Amino acid sequence: MDKEKSIDHQLRATWQAVAKLYNEQAAKHGSTMATAFVLLNIDYENGTPSTSLGPLMGMEPTSLSRLLKTMEDKGAIRREKSQEDGRSVLVKLTDFGKEMREVSKKSVYQFNNKVREHISEEDLNSFFKVTSTINKLIADKVIYQKQKNKAL
Repeated sequence: MDKEKSIDHQLRATWQAVAKLYNEQAAKHGSTMATAFVLLNIDYENGTPSTSLGPLMGMEPTSLSRLLKTMEDKGAIRREKSQEDGRSVLVKLTDFGKEMREVSKKSVYQFNNKVREHISEEDLNSFFKVTSTINKLIADKVIYQKQKNKAL
């Protein structure tokens, strides 16, 4: 199959370009895209349980742990024991973390607004429908189901 017509190639190449763009923006503020993504996923007022962040962002616990440690060292977050459940740890934004979250939010809005200037609402709706369908096929595990009586 021609890689230009391969769905997975287009998804991967586009995401890599977006990630590079976001990392370049984040670097201007001494940050990374991953850090910005965490900041945007932490509840602004109440914090977020650390165990909820990984699934929200599709990150493995060890990678998230390392990232949270770095963010804590830089003063963007703090960890607190949950008042309701002493075993649970809440990740909360510091004042610096809230400032960095606003920078991240502005970058995301700028990206989305610029893309929307160049792509019609109809095309964007089709894009969202396509990506939603791909995600559902993956979640439902139908892509690599065993097929009866079919050779590879």
